[in-house]
Parts: sequence; structure tokens; C-alpha cells
Amino acid sequence: MTVVSERTRRTRWAAGSAVAAAVLFAGAATVASARDDGGTDHHAAVSVPRAPATDSADAGFARDMAVHHQQAVEMSFIVRDRTRNEDVRRLAYDIANTQANQRGMLLGWLDLWELPKTSAGQEPMTWMAGGEHAGHDMAGMPGMDDNFQAHDGALMPGMATRTELKQLRGASGRKAEILYLQLMTDHHKGGIGMARGCADRCSVKAEKRLARGMAEAQQSELDAMADLLAERGAKPRDHG
Repeated sequence: MTVVSERTRRTRWAAGSAVAAAVLFAGAATVASARDDGGTDHHAAVSVPRAPATDSADAGFARDMAVHHQQAVEMSFIVRDRTRNEDVRRLAYDIANTQANQRGMLLGWLDLWELPKTSAGQEPMTWMAGGEHAGHDMAGMPGMDDNFQAHDGALMPGMATRTELKQLRGASGRKAEILYLQLMTDHHKGGIGMARGCADRCSVKAEKRLARGMAEAQQSELDAMADLLAERGAKPRDHG
């Protein structure tokens, strides 16, 4: 069975293109920031974009999604060593590879924008309530819960707890496959909500495109994971 569809591969190619565009934008933003000339190139008489502010949705998304992605990479490496099933291992490899690359880009943006990778004293996800659509109900986005409280190492919606990660490390074979697919399903739902939040709130066009690509690719992977769970007589967890 081919777990990752051709549509998913095309989506990832599009997301990769957005990443490449993001590199170019981030470089321009850094140059503009270094000039500190009001955002205008007086020689070319054209507007040059400034780097986002540290409390912007662009910076908040980059910080939070980098953390969110890191856990997806961690879980994928765990299951790789806990099962020999090629379909699950292939899916885990694709997720780890894609999200590690995207995480590097998000952290690279923060470096180029000369912004901190962590925001002391600021809770994760606060950027979701800001921007053009301030006050928008997070519960209306897939994977989002406006009543979510960080607990047991789960800092954002969809993230696995320390207890769940310990269970995954202790499982093997079919049990590890099911738990990984269930945890990653929750993780993707939270990630899709965050990505759509950036698409709605972020101001950097390249970052908005990347966020939309993330949401589409992860939705395709959700479909694949639902099929893999069904093959094992299981289904995504019901949190209702």
C-alpha cells in the first residue's frame, strides 16, 4: 500500500517552494532591518519589507510551530525503532524529514529577523488571539481548544504528554503503531489549527503560503493515518 499519495507529494513540493521563497524574503527583511531607513530603498525607490516584531503572529507562529514540529520528529523516531512495519516506518520517516526541515526554516527566519527563539514570560499560542482578526475563537479551528491548558509537558493543542511519550517508548509492534498513529493524528489536528491561524493572522506572505502548505499536507497525512488505523481495527481517539 502506498501510504503517501501523489497528491501529498505534490503538496509537499508546493510547501518546499514556499520555503525557498521564504528564504529570499527573510534575507530581504534582514537587509531592511539592518538599514533601519524607514523601510524604503531610496536608490530603487521601492518599499522594502521590515522584519516582523517579536510579538507578531509571524514570530509567534515560527516559535510555537518549531516546538510543535520537534515533538512530531521525536515521536516519529521513537516509532521507527518500535516497529518493523514498513508502511508506518515510511510515514514516520516522511513526517520526521518534512517537519525537521520546516523547523529549521522557522528557526532560521527568527535568526534572520534577529528575534529570540523563545519568548520569556509569554505563554504559547498568545499570537492566535492577535492580529487582524483579534478575538477570533480558537475553538472554531480544527485542533484548537480555547480552554486548553498546558499540562504534563503538552504545551500546545495536539501535543503528546510526557506520560504518553513514555507509553510510546515502552510499546512495540502493533501496539506502538496504533499509539503513534493516534498521537500523531491529535498532533496534526493541532498543527493544522496553528497553520490556519498563521494563514489568517501572519503578515509575511511567504510564511502564510508555507502555513497553508503545511495545513494541506498534514490533512492528507491525517487521511493516510485514518486508513492505517482502520487496517489495525483502531480509530483516532475521541476527546469529546
